[in-house]
Amino acid sequence: MHTPSNTTRRRWLQATAAGLALPASAIVQAKPEKEPPLPAVGSALPLTPAPLLGGGQFDPAQADGRVLVLYWWASWCPFCAEQSPEMQKLWDAQRGRGLQMLTLSIDKKPELAVAYLRKKNYNFPAAWLSPELLRHYHKPEGLPVTVVRGKDGRVAQAEKGQLFPEDVAQLARWL
Repeated sequence: MHTPSNTTRRRWLQATAAGLALPASAIVQAKPEKEPPLPAVGSALPLTPAPLLGGGQFDPAQADGRVLVLYWWASWCPFCAEQSPEMQKLWDAQRGRGLQMLTLSIDKKPELAVAYLRKKNYNFPAAWLSPELLRHYHKPEGLPVTVVRGKDGRVAQAEKGQLFPEDVAQLARWL
């Protein structure tokens, strides 16, 4: 008689406890889709229009010949909570010098992102990464993610993980 391994037995017990009437062999752990890597420095970074959470729309033409900071974040991300105030400071200090910014919330619902932006008094351009928008703005692995698109339309810098305040301030060097 075949004795299932501890792993198989554990899966069968978990399924049974959850009320599933499945044999252990039918329980397969789903593998999450792998997120793409950061875009390579020097690679072209095409843009697409994006509806903004505060109203209006991001138009790719407004970034032509200008530096654009793309920033993926979420209201529930503790590292984003540390970096987002610095992104707001960067936006306030550098938009007059031509800096363009598009921040992309990966929250499950746009209402969660809107409430967070209001609560924190952030006014940087923010869009919700809907399934449609995700086809154009692929979220790289990790969070937060910051990508700088240079004046030439190519990636000048790409970072995953929280940036320190001085690192965010240094993004202005691309202007």
